[in-house]
Parts: sequence; C-alpha cells; structure tokens
Amino acid sequence: MDRFDAMVAFARVVETRSFTQAAQTLHMSKTTVTQLVQQLEARLRVRLLNRTTRKVNVTAEGAAYYERVVRLLGDLDDAETSLTSASSAPQGRLRVDVPSPLARMVLVPAFAAFHARYPDIQLHMGVSDRVVDLIDENVDCVVRGGEPGDASLVARHVGDLSMGLYAAPTYLANAGMPLHPKNLEAVPHHIVGFLGSSTGRVLSCVLHRGDEQVRVMGRYAIAIDDGNAYLAAGVAGLGALWLPQYMAAPHLARGELAPLFEDWSIAPMPLYIAFPPNRHVGARLRVFMDWMVELMKTHAPLSGAVPHRR
Repeated sequence: MDRFDAMVAFARVVETRSFTQAAQTLHMSKTTVTQLVQQLEARLRVRLLNRTTRKVNVTAEGAAYYERVVRLLGDLDDAETSLTSASSAPQGRLRVDVPSPLARMVLVPAFAAFHARYPDIQLHMGVSDRVVDLIDENVDCVVRGGEPGDASLVARHVGDLSMGLYAAPTYLANAGMPLHPKNLEAVPHHIVGFLGSSTGRVLSCVLHRGDEQVRVMGRYAIAIDDGNAYLAAGVAGLGALWLPQYMAAPHLARGELAPLFEDWSIAPMPLYIAFPPNRHVGARLRVFMDWMVELMKTHAPLSGAVPHRR
C-alpha cells in the first residue's frame, strides 16, 4: 500500500462523501479507491468510514484522522514546493469558477500578465453564475459577487463593485424616461430580471438618496441567470437593469446604454473568493487570490464597507 495515495484517497472520500465521486476527481477506479481506504483502515486497525448503499459517513476516529491528514498533505505540498528549483514560481493546475462577465471583460484580458508571472500554473476556469459545489466538482475556489451564501466556506473579500442603473436609448424612446425609481414598477416600464443562483428568483434593487430608500422589483418580460446575457438584454432595449459599472462602461461610451437616477446610489456589491475551510491554501491559490486583489484595485477597489470573513 502506498500510504500517501491511501491518505489522499481517504481525504477525498471524506470530502465528497462518495467513493464514486472521489474516484472521478482523482482519476482512479472506484475499486482502487476502495482498496486504498480498506488497506489504510487495516493498517490503522480502526474503522474510518461507515458505508451504506446510499452514502458514506466518517466515524469519530475518521474525522480526527482526516483533520491530521489534511494538515499533513498540506505541509508535504509546501515542503515539495520549497525544495524545487521553481520554489519562487508556483506550479500545477488551479481550478476556479468565476462569473461570466468578470471572466470576459476583466480576468481573461488580464490573464497574460498572470501567466507571464506564473508560467507553470495551468488555470482551469469555469465560467458561470451558478452555485458550484467545490468539493464534488473538485474546484479550488469560486469568485462571486454579493454576500457569500454558504457560511461554511472561507471567503476573502477582494473588491467592491460600484453599481448603477441603466437603460438603452431605444428602451427610453419607447417607454419614456422614468423620473423616480418606483416608476419602473408601473406601465409602460420594464426591467430585465436577473435570477439569483441560490433562489432562482428575480433579484430586487435597493436605491438610496439621502434618508430615502427605495426597493425596486419591476415588471419584466424576460429574466436571465447569466450576466453576459443579462447585459445583452439591456442593450437590446428589453428593460432597465442594474449593473456593476465595469460592465456598463463600454456600452455607455458607445451610447448603447444611458445612466438612470444619477442622484440616487446603490450600495457596492462585495466581490469574494471562497474556498472550503478544509482545503489547503497552497501557493497556486495564494498567488491567484493576491493577483485578484491587485487586479480589483483598478476595476473594483475595496470600499472598506465589508470586512474579511472566515
């Protein structure tokens, strides 16, 4: 038995709660993973996992062993990195999932600079606005706007997205210029609905002016769960929409969108990188997070309104 492979297999089974999922993420057969865990239990002379036909649960002894295994594997990764000739240049594969507009408009255009600095990192970038199961999908981290929905994750606050409310000139020509945010809830106005990834419901917008606060939940003909498509619907004149300013800026410059209610404000949207608390923060993830912080200083500088959370 290779003790290292056995510990890796055991840790992944605990994290995925499935021998099948663990095998898939480790690119091993289910039989191999099962045998490694069984051999580890035989060596330790203790049951680490309780298995049923439907699920796998870790025992009390297994949970304690798992915590030590995760630390040991993390220390080993750091030790190997420190002894390589590329110790100052992290290497290997990093799996991240980011919102589609942020990927298209900010991260992908800037990636050449990241690659030049860290040429030995292979970035696997999932592009979506959906809820990602980091363990089951073997993702190292996700980048998301808004308050983190899963309190069990470690979340690093990397930026604050300035927000605004906009509409296309074609929309305003047909519906007229709304004079107050509440006008968007009355005929003939529409919004473009954005579907929250965790609830599947259309999100509302809260605007402030002095002591006045207004929550807008407008009428909509279309609701969308992807940021790029949401923006495209607004540019096409399908309704008013609230956006991070970085998304609106090029369309404002081309006259494809116009700002609404400029005497009102919308609270910045915090941008987080989130990862599992039991996931070792290796050099690859560390330098990616640091790069994101530097990049967001230009596109979404921290306002100081939202604290770092663990």
